[in-house]
Amino acid sequence: HVQLVESGGGAVQAGGSLNLSCTASSNEYRTYCMAWFRQAPGKEREGVAAIDSERRTSYADSVKGRFTISQDNAKNTVYLQMDSLMPEDSAVYFCAAKSGWFYNFDDTVYTFWGQGTQVTVS
Repeated sequence: HVQLVESGGGAVQAGGSLNLSCTASSNEYRTYCMAWFRQAPGKEREGVAAIDSERRTSYADSVKGRFTISQDNAKNTVYLQMDSLMPEDSAVYFCAAKSGWFYNFDDTVYTFWGQGTQVTVS
């Protein structure tokens, strides 16, 4: 079992940047596939980026070239660097973890979830 805590959300103007952090309660997370999802009001939750235990990364088409997922094992933390933000990026961003490799952004297979952090782009 691993607990996930997100931070780094906030309000920013279009074109700006934010760096979200997801800190895991144990280094067990290193064996997991870690992902960022987001959910805007009235919309379904969607996958944004993922990184597996081999540090292979995957991105939704909507954020490719603008968002970067990375991890720092010394800090048990996964990051989501978000650049060139647009109003449509506004959402609650969630960190999630699952065992095994990344296959897709099916949120039903992710076992552990953080509480979410709000990102607002105006």
